[in-house]
Amino acid sequence: MAFYYTEPSRTFNEFLLLPNLTTKECTPNNVDLSTPLTKFKKGEKPALSLNIPFSSAVMQAVSDHHMAVALARCGGISFIFGSQSIESQATMVRKAKGYKAGFVVSRSNLTPGHTLKDILDLKEQTGHSTVAITEDGSAKGKLLGIVTGRDYRISRDSLDKPVNEIMTPFSSLIYGKSGITLSEANDLIWEHKLNCLPIVDEKQNLDFLVFRKDYDSRKNNPLSLLDANKSYIVGAGINTKDYKERVPALVEAGVDILVIDSSDGFSEWQRETVQYVKENFDVYIGAGNVVDKEGFRYLVESGADFIKVGIGGGSICITREQKGIGRGQASALIEVAEARDEYFKETGIYVPLCSDGGIVHDYHVTLALAMGADFVMLGRYFARFDESPTKKVKIGNNFVKEYWGEGSNRARNWQRYDTGGKSGLVFEEGVDSYVPYAGSLRENMDRTLSKIKSTMCNIGSLSIAELQQKARITVVSATSLVEGGAHDVILKESSMAAE
Repeated sequence: MAFYYTEPSRTFNEFLLLPNLTTKECTPNNVDLSTPLTKFKKGEKPALSLNIPFSSAVMQAVSDHHMAVALARCGGISFIFGSQSIESQATMVRKAKGYKAGFVVSRSNLTPGHTLKDILDLKEQTGHSTVAITEDGSAKGKLLGIVTGRDYRISRDSLDKPVNEIMTPFSSLIYGKSGITLSEANDLIWEHKLNCLPIVDEKQNLDFLVFRKDYDSRKNNPLSLLDANKSYIVGAGINTKDYKERVPALVEAGVDILVIDSSDGFSEWQRETVQYVKENFDVYIGAGNVVDKEGFRYLVESGADFIKVGIGGGSICITREQKGIGRGQASALIEVAEARDEYFKETGIYVPLCSDGGIVHDYHVTLALAMGADFVMLGRYFARFDESPTKKVKIGNNFVKEYWGEGSNRARNWQRYDTGGKSGLVFEEGVDSYVPYAGSLRENMDRTLSKIKSTMCNIGSLSIAELQQKARITVVSATSLVEGGAHDVILKESSMAAE
């Protein structure tokens, strides 16, 4: 006989947070939104953490290399979409990892024997306009010169012109010596009006590059999510079909963490994928999506570093309509969070949860965190911004951006929904749509973070962990939903609301 849940399947809209005592120290400036990204043992720190609890969805309409850089600058992470060729996805990862801060190991290197065509091909591949010319073409070889966009003119120079006739030779370069501090390097950059300062050792071997643009970037983006090499931390989505070919390419490109992109992650295919990655590569991997404790246990015991929660709650997802499977996002998250806490008590290993889907209003993010999520994954939210890869179009008097689901006929990401059998999209589980254009990511993210911090102060919490311990949550009725908004008045237009 089928098992029946007696509790209704609930969404975030059906809950509210109750305020606690707000102490004088509970001000938004004191709130810390850092959160773990990968599992860790009790008493230890996670290998990867986020500075804000946000990730962008594994979607064509959301997460490319531009979004990866923009969100990492704010302190979150993007998972670059996998419904593209392996080469194209690896190139996006490589480009995102190529944006760095501070001392940079050069990733664009050639020898004097290369040509202008090689420089242009390398620029197309990496997005870098500065190329280090070393004796052996390696990142740590003897530095012989530098090539930038100012050293050649495509309209006049022949493509077969050798690099040694284009580059600024070492004898003409201003450079720093190994051991120089970042502050001293920046002083040299400003003193000599440089865009790039190479750092070399006593044998003239290249150690690092320091860029002027990174100085401004660090000042403006104090929460930037960086690795040990000052590169932005970048994620990528994979599937359970071509992972043996895709994962090696992504790892070679420098990806920091992977996530299996699937509408239903409670499967043997996901276990095999996670185990393959863990056995063959030194890279982190998240798995999902699941909606109950059984799914959580299965994927954690398979080796997943974080678990993604949610089926059918995305704004463009019609899985529940088409297949009749899924669960209200709040109910799913509550059960999986309880399972996570039980697993932590048993093993001493904390497994972060990503709440994926069901977020309509900014306060839903705070609710998700209070219910046990460590971070959220958003699609529609990020699709609205300049940094998303889709077109901005004008419909009537309003600007909108295109937004389509991975299960739509447009994306045709059949691997995400495959349960064995035919290799193709048999029916749609997503729609093709528009979302209102909202401007820049930074401006909107700052507003959202301000709301989250303000709510946390109302609850007397200065961290996400404290929020999860102190939060008091109540179910709301349909009539209280009406009461919670503006009612019984004639609203005036508000410039802030319009923003």
